[in-house]
Amino acid sequence: MTAPGRPLGRRSGSLAGRTIVVTRPKDQAPPLVRMLQDRGASVLLAPAVRISPGPAVDLDDAAKALSDGRYDWLVLTSRAGVEALFGRVRARGDDPGALRVRIAAVGDGTAAALKAWGRRADVIPPDFTTEALGQAMPEGTGRVLLARADIAPDGLETVLQAKGWSPERVDAYRTELATEIPSVVRKALEAGAVDAVTFTSASTVRGFLQAAGHSAEPGLPFARRPAVVCIGPVTAREAEYGGLVVDAIAGPHTIEGLVRALEHVLSPRD
Repeated sequence: MTAPGRPLGRRSGSLAGRTIVVTRPKDQAPPLVRMLQDRGASVLLAPAVRISPGPAVDLDDAAKALSDGRYDWLVLTSRAGVEALFGRVRARGDDPGALRVRIAAVGDGTAAALKAWGRRADVIPPDFTTEALGQAMPEGTGRVLLARADIAPDGLETVLQAKGWSPERVDAYRTELATEIPSVVRKALEAGAVDAVTFTSASTVRGFLQAAGHSAEPGLPFARRPAVVCIGPVTAREAEYGGLVVDAIAGPHTIEGLVRALEHVLSPRD
């Protein structure tokens, strides 16, 4: 994959002539970049967050408890959570596909990551949000393991408790916000050459605003406002909280939906 900041694209397609900034973590960006390139967009990579595994001791304890069948449900809200936790299960010499636990997951990306490890989710909410996942979970009793980011809010635990479950959380991965954006991306923003910025999580919003030089003033410190397209309502709320005007929210809340939203907002040039 090309280094962050270098524009990529071709000259024909529904997004031809458009320059789009992708803020996903570097290792998660390729599928979105390919979709945009296939539609003719020039892509600038500006990873707004960096993902790293959570505390090894906590992950190993969670992996052992899963392998021992001590949880009734496992809740996963991202591909990164799947990889971090199941990687430790495999490192123990156990098969993630043979875990004796029901699984609830948010989103197609999480479901695809599960499938790669030989598992299918028992519950996937129709809307790819943690709020929808909490609503989709049945009432019951027993232990529920939530493998989440260190910065994820604890509202899901409250919902599960109200339904009778005993949730336990492990920080499966850490999210570090970017401190700067690639110089070529900054220059493109300063020159008004960026047509849209995409956000795929609340943390990418926070990281991008921080890296772009966001201070007490809301919004981005650039003369020309690029369109802002978000993958879902939680991400959009974070963008609006940061002073950004959200032009579109993907529907469904997937990268495919994000690309369709971009196509709608950035109609072909006349």
